[in-house]
Amino acid sequence: MTFSPVRRLVAEGLGSALLLAVVIGSGLMGERLAGGNVAIALLGNTLATGAALVVLIWVFGPISGAHFNPAVTLVAALRRDMPWRLALTYPVAQVMGAMLGAWSAHAMFGEPILQVSSKLRDGGGQAFAEVVATFGLVAAILGTVRFRPESTALAVGLYITAAYWFTASTSFANPAVTLARSLSDTFAGIAPSSAPAFILAQFVGALLAAGVFGWLLKPDTTT
Repeated sequence: MTFSPVRRLVAEGLGSALLLAVVIGSGLMGERLAGGNVAIALLGNTLATGAALVVLIWVFGPISGAHFNPAVTLVAALRRDMPWRLALTYPVAQVMGAMLGAWSAHAMFGEPILQVSSKLRDGGGQAFAEVVATFGLVAAILGTVRFRPESTALAVGLYITAAYWFTASTSFANPAVTLARSLSDTFAGIAPSSAPAFILAQFVGALLAAGVFGWLLKPDTTT
């Protein structure tokens, strides 16, 4: 079944909005209920995000591919899985949706709608963590799409759940998510001054994964 570009863009925007509502909303809920225990707050944030990703990919995947991520869209375009004309519009829908999701989370929890994060996430270690996080995310997508496409949603949800805990940056792995989280001065936020390094690292990780797995998944033509 083929969906029109408009429906695909709406799906990307709506999915991104719901994802950010989960990321920021669960961060707020976790922080309020954890009594100052950051590990418990992060655990709640992690489980909600991983579970929501699985559901959102199941729902929106058949319509738009459920990228919700400009770095994933870039890889899809480079692999000729979608036309560049459409790929250039996806990030607009993703970023706009992500921002609406952040503001929706603020509204649900009685927070000021418009915010700017003050949470610094600086340093080479955190930037490198975003390279690793995004490399792994794209690897999970490409590997499962190639061999077990029915498992892609679960693989992405499980990978992000794990990456929240094994990366120093807590695995943003998504430029649209990073931009939206810079507009939330909450548990899940990132200061605007820290965002450019994260976004650059995310695109580097995605391109590295596209190159490595473009070679790795290519069938041998020799015997």
